[in-house]
Amino acid sequence: MKKTIASMLLASAFSLAAFQAEAADKVTLQLKWVTQAQFAGYYVAKDKGFYEEEGLDVDIKPGGPDIAPAQVIAGGGADVIVDWMPSALATREKGVALVNIAQPFKSSGMMLTCLKESGVKTPEDFKGKTLGVWFFGNEYPFLSWMAHLKIPTEGGPDGVTVLKQGFNVDPLIQKQAACISTMTYNEYGQVLDAGIKADDLVTFKYEDQGVATLEDGLYVLEDKLADPAFKEKMVKFVRASMKGWKYAEEHPDEAADIVLENDSTGAQTEAHQKRMMTEVAKLTAGSNGALDEADYKRTVATLLGGGSDPVISKEPEGAWTHAVTDEALK
Repeated sequence: MKKTIASMLLASAFSLAAFQAEAADKVTLQLKWVTQAQFAGYYVAKDKGFYEEEGLDVDIKPGGPDIAPAQVIAGGGADVIVDWMPSALATREKGVALVNIAQPFKSSGMMLTCLKESGVKTPEDFKGKTLGVWFFGNEYPFLSWMAHLKIPTEGGPDGVTVLKQGFNVDPLIQKQAACISTMTYNEYGQVLDAGIKADDLVTFKYEDQGVATLEDGLYVLEDKLADPAFKEKMVKFVRASMKGWKYAEEHPDEAADIVLENDSTGAQTEAHQKRMMTEVAKLTAGSNGALDEADYKRTVATLLGGGSDPVISKEPEGAWTHAVTDEALK
């Protein structure tokens, strides 16, 4: 039986598609938390074909309360991870050589949110209070801040009692804590959604307190980066990811919709994701992906300033590089 031209073209198209799929470089990205607008740039880059244009096949793995990105990459479960710099530098000092290859987030979204009725008006008023703090690597900025304030974290009238906070706002709603950890783009909105008015709250942004540390950077293992083929793959990944982030900044509602389409749990709502994307865009604004050395030095100084119990004990070496972003931004 003679093949028709149409069937030959169709077969050719399938062969080309199969070749392209096979030829695409696979990249596994491990997120720091669940699918939400905090990671919109990566979902947008995938949805809009920015990764595909670079010849990449990117698998985005959501995080969760039981997932530590540094452990995932150390165990070979990811090529690149999203992590906060305090966690990454502490991990590096413990022997897992993480390297920051890009910094999409220019500003910190972390803050303490307090009930006005608790009597907290200034950081000095933290003494004698119970404060909710996230752990699993998220506690480092808080501990550094308390060290700067010279406020012990073992309780007592001159110290603070640290409540290990789950990834929710319950301790504040239930008045178990005077203040809790919140992100500008997430938990603060959850507090408002719970019926507490903004006028009844006092917030302390880490940025405003001068103790902000870098969040949501992209990290790889140092030995992998020594491989030119891997480095080139990361150049393509960062270039496409930053294209995704800038698109998300300019089209926040569309970016939020893309995130929702990728949320397999169905837990996220449109209103929450759109509000989150609006706030996240403020944090990525001003970043082209390249780490600002001044921001890095401020983070390191904050982490080293922990008195008798600093987050890191010495100035890190080789913890970041512009080698990837220099190529990606050409």
